[in-house]
Amino acid sequence: MESLLGIIFHSIGGFSSGSFYMPFKKVKDWAWESYWLVGGFFSWLIVPPIAAYLTIPNFTEIIAAASPSIKTFTFTMGLIWGIGGLTYGLGVRYLGMSLGNSITLGFCSAFGALVPSIYYDIVPTEGKISFSHMLTNTGGQIVLLGVVVYLIGIAISGKAGMLKEKDFATGHEDKDKDFNLVKGLIVAVISGILSSFFNYGIEAGKSMAEHAVVNGANPLFQNNVTYVVLLWGGLTSNFIWCLYLNFKNKSIKNYTDKSTPITKNVLFSALAGTMWFLQFFFYGMGESKLGNGASSWILHMATIILTANFWGFYLKEWKGVSKKTLRTFFWGIGLIMLAIVLVGIGNSL
Repeated sequence: MESLLGIIFHSIGGFSSGSFYMPFKKVKDWAWESYWLVGGFFSWLIVPPIAAYLTIPNFTEIIAAASPSIKTFTFTMGLIWGIGGLTYGLGVRYLGMSLGNSITLGFCSAFGALVPSIYYDIVPTEGKISFSHMLTNTGGQIVLLGVVVYLIGIAISGKAGMLKEKDFATGHEDKDKDFNLVKGLIVAVISGILSSFFNYGIEAGKSMAEHAVVNGANPLFQNNVTYVVLLWGGLTSNFIWCLYLNFKNKSIKNYTDKSTPITKNVLFSALAGTMWFLQFFFYGMGESKLGNGASSWILHMATIILTANFWGFYLKEWKGVSKKTLRTFFWGIGLIMLAIVLVGIGNSL
């Protein structure tokens, strides 16, 4: 029953993450930076404290009692991760739901598996596995195989993107006006790297989560107090960039332009932001039930990619492309999924 609950929680979180961009598709006559910022206020500033208030007794006191260094480091990790979240949104914009999510999350999975181990080669830490150790044991070798398979999958997905771009250039210009392979691949790679800093932020704020459990909080929700500080960092980087674009593109007027459906746009952006946060909420619940970080990571990533690809086809992002393009895309996705499974298996050994 515990495992079943874990799978259900992860599936809900993965579905929420893979679907969060859908409400943004309903926003009319607003620039990207405007609706992304409104959604960000909900996902990083409004919803996290509400979740903490409902699940963590005296969460504000726990944050106040934490040392300045812990809060600063947690905030900084969130700041860096926020840039990853920002580029994630741009990646989906330029590559579409299916290709954008698949490349970004696949890269995040592979990068997240390697960076910590390289760090522990430089700074040896008891109980932690270094990169050199990975080279000499079965689990580490499987992880590295997964990374290689992932890179092949990304190359094939990139090829599918090039074929899609070529197809759209010959009579399908109206299919996806935002599609831009070069910009999309650049921001997807950056996002995949920086998104891994979220896990470092959780580790940095671990003492706050432990304090919450001591105070009587259900261990299922312990990370909710850490999310508050971590997501302040995410909000900061996104707020600065979006506001810069608002002034640069003269889209600051979006928020008060009565010729646009302001109320509907805010509501859809709020829904998207809330769904973005719910992935973390349910991820923590799922991991506590499964009791295995590697299994949790596989399930979470796989659900997001599958959900995003479902929406990609629902939105007809690949309508009008040739059979060769579609076949190439499916091969790329299949290899990315296989890579995530291999990385997860390797980490569990």
